[in-house]
Amino acid sequence: MTRVSAFNSPLLLGFDHFERLLDRVAKTSADGYPPYNIEQIGDSRLRITLAVAGFRMADLAITVEENQLMVRGQSSEDDSERVFLHRGIAARQFQRSFVLAEGIEVLGARLDNGLLHVDLVRREPESRVRQIRIETGGDAPETLAAQ
Repeated sequence: MTRVSAFNSPLLLGFDHFERLLDRVAKTSADGYPPYNIEQIGDSRLRITLAVAGFRMADLAITVEENQLMVRGQSSEDDSERVFLHRGIAARQFQRSFVLAEGIEVLGARLDNGLLHVDLVRREPESRVRQIRIETGGDAPETLAAQ
């Protein structure tokens, strides 16, 4: 089955990276662990809060690669000596990813009472106007690219 792209129009030049981002979002895990909130804080700030009860700072890692925020948790606590009558607090490893839009930057993160807060900011893009030089009719685009 062939997938129809929303970016097939000849008027949409250079938007193939959006298609790759949409594919990446579709492939992210549907697992609901750990639960999280995303808050709007002011006009240009966001906060992602993940419930990571039972994890220490040393058990958590946050990375940003190619506009993807990745939060990983792996509990290093050895429970082999403990006997649980009921275990309702999940401490399994996890990987939660968020695709960030262009211009979104991670300000920092903090662990507070079992909640991991990751603060983000949306930087306003600079408005730029650039004058394009028009060449005479004899110059081919290949010739201009080589200069």
